[in-house]
Amino acid sequence: MNRGIQVTTAVAILAAASFSVPAMSRGPQAPPAAEELATITGRGRMLYEYDQAAWHATDGVQMANPKTVEGQRYTAKKENGKWRVVFGKLNEDRTRFVITYEADEQATLRQFAVRQEPEERADEGFFLYAARAMEVAMKDFGGSSRPYNVAVLPAPSEQLYVYLYPAQTKARVYPLGGDVRYLVSADGMEILEKRQMHKTIIENQPTQQAKKVGAGYHTHVLSDLPEDTDVFHVLTQDPPVPEMVMTAHFMYQVKTDGTIQIEKELKRKK
Repeated sequence: MNRGIQVTTAVAILAAASFSVPAMSRGPQAPPAAEELATITGRGRMLYEYDQAAWHATDGVQMANPKTVEGQRYTAKKENGKWRVVFGKLNEDRTRFVITYEADEQATLRQFAVRQEPEERADEGFFLYAARAMEVAMKDFGGSSRPYNVAVLPAPSEQLYVYLYPAQTKARVYPLGGDVRYLVSADGMEILEKRQMHKTIIENQPTQQAKKVGAGYHTHVLSDLPEDTDVFHVLTQDPPVPEMVMTAHFMYQVKTDGTIQIEKELKRKK
């Protein structure tokens, strides 16, 4: 469950259902286009798949040899509809990513075939750039008070998205918030943009009285749109639970399949 690394400054963990941070600049008041919401859904779904692939591939490698990948990084890429996860380290001058293990998706995202790689195998393409991007994003993100996961996904113009988000540490407790998305140059060397998606972390504890949760809810003050990690949060839950997201001007529903719809436009007093 927890494959996180220690990579963030101290953050408050609340058992509340809202983000109580000061309002920042918000997006336009006009409703977002369906295409824009679909793009958020697409990134959120890919982040969920990446997380699942990394989780089950890591389990497979650790079953083969629990100590083999200590101190190494993993990164994943989807090719021809299947995920490939590699484990290894950057060499000293950061020109190659030396791969020790590779895990390839089989019939489902829960099944990976693991193989140990020859000592001389190294990547000078996507996995190298992804490892560099992780390194530069983690350095910017800072120290840590709890485990975090890191994911790298392709972005437009061959650039890279790097996500840092809190790792799940307890069964049936799905953290939401405290997450950042970086846009990094194609070679993984330079941060081009930093997007703080949420600040405070919510970790709602399950209760014995709650037999079935109809939907989650939180307010979002950093933008007028749901975030990629809102979609990820919905899909990660077992079973998935819809999430209502209230921004300055809209109420959204992130459905159990990750699609997003506007529930209502909120009228604000002048």
